[in-house]
Amino acid sequence: MAKEKPGIPKGTRDFDPLEISRREHIFDTIREVYRLHGFRPIETPAMEHLSTLMGKYGEEGDRLIFRILNSGDFTSKADDEDWRDKNIARLSSQLSEKALRYDLTVPFARYVVQHQHNITFPFKRYQMQPVWRADRPQKGRYREFFQCDADVIGSDSLANEAEFIQIIDKVFTQLNVKVEILFNNRKILAGLAEHIGFADRMQDITLAIDKMDRIGLDNVNKELLERGLTMEAVEKLKPVLQLSGSNAEKIDVLTGMLASSPVGMKGVAEVREVLDILSVTPPHNLLKLDLCLARGLDYYTGAIIEVKSQDVPMGSICGGGRYDDLTGVFGLEGVSGVGISFGADRIYDVMQALDRFPDITGTFSQLLAVNFGPKERDYCLPALENLRSVGIQCEMYPEPARVKKQMQYADKNNIPFVLMAGEEEMKQSLFSLKDMRSGEQQRLMLEQISEILLKFIG
Repeated sequence: MAKEKPGIPKGTRDFDPLEISRREHIFDTIREVYRLHGFRPIETPAMEHLSTLMGKYGEEGDRLIFRILNSGDFTSKADDEDWRDKNIARLSSQLSEKALRYDLTVPFARYVVQHQHNITFPFKRYQMQPVWRADRPQKGRYREFFQCDADVIGSDSLANEAEFIQIIDKVFTQLNVKVEILFNNRKILAGLAEHIGFADRMQDITLAIDKMDRIGLDNVNKELLERGLTMEAVEKLKPVLQLSGSNAEKIDVLTGMLASSPVGMKGVAEVREVLDILSVTPPHNLLKLDLCLARGLDYYTGAIIEVKSQDVPMGSICGGGRYDDLTGVFGLEGVSGVGISFGADRIYDVMQALDRFPDITGTFSQLLAVNFGPKERDYCLPALENLRSVGIQCEMYPEPARVKKQMQYADKNNIPFVLMAGEEEMKQSLFSLKDMRSGEQQRLMLEQISEILLKFIG
């Protein structure tokens, strides 16, 4: 019988050393900026209780949660009638008590409630771990992917929203990726729902208009009608969805339009305050008030943020917002939070398309020592340890193979320098250093080699 060809589930990926190096460049950049702004790291388990996750992401999000079958006789808790009726919704909750985390925000809210007596508020945390979604795999959309989150919880100040926009701007500036930072406020969306006479259909409206950039205005209007809005309400909403101009001009229009909606006016005031704070240290990237931005996750209550590449067609590569009620569902009332999440996998795809990774990524050794035999090996080994002690990544070829083979190893592994020592070098206490990029070769003292390599790695 033929052996099954090995493979991995759709929507997941293996990563080779070069890809890992490039991903680490992204992670390190994000981590450095988070730490510059005073955020502290935490980690949470890959799995959570299903009850912790369900009901936090809206109807569509709940369907994408990866459930984990109970161990042992997982059918023992299932109701016979539900088996016969194939009641998937009820069976799912009976067969699974745990699930893989869908994002990092809800587990963070659970963490805050569980550890509230050991936390100093406001608590600024960052978290960089994988999440899982039972989504249909496609370009830029995976079933397993990393999120790089940061949140401030226990503070109502809108200075936090402004700081996150600065963090986003700083990260993408350092990654050399031009982005468009879109922002809105859920209170404005609530005000618009009131304005068109459908305050009770907020969720239906946001789910539809959040698809504007993917399906276009006509299809959004069609979906709004299918979700129960009247043609009059759809027509009343249309000018808002098509509103253009500067951020200040949009705010002026909203101020007049939502004058009779207290919640809408509060949203406008919050947007204006964030912009005022940012005017002190303006971002380098484009910052745009986007009234079609809704972010379907139910837990957002105030500011919402989404980031897109200006040069590569791609979905959101960073997003976030304000959530006032999330910890309340776990028993801790009145604790407001705001946060963002960088989508490292999509950022990777954008940087790959733009060829924005530094040349140094993918270089795991800066130097290879050629192995001519035991005597030469023993001469080189102390030198390698000396170079490693000052931070230079280096290795020795494990056996005394043909020099051509060892040089090919260095070339294929993107090792920029090769160290050699034969009879002549050892007599003079020197080494031959070859620059694989230029082909130049020279005899040098170890201290000189160290200086050249330290200059190379910056």
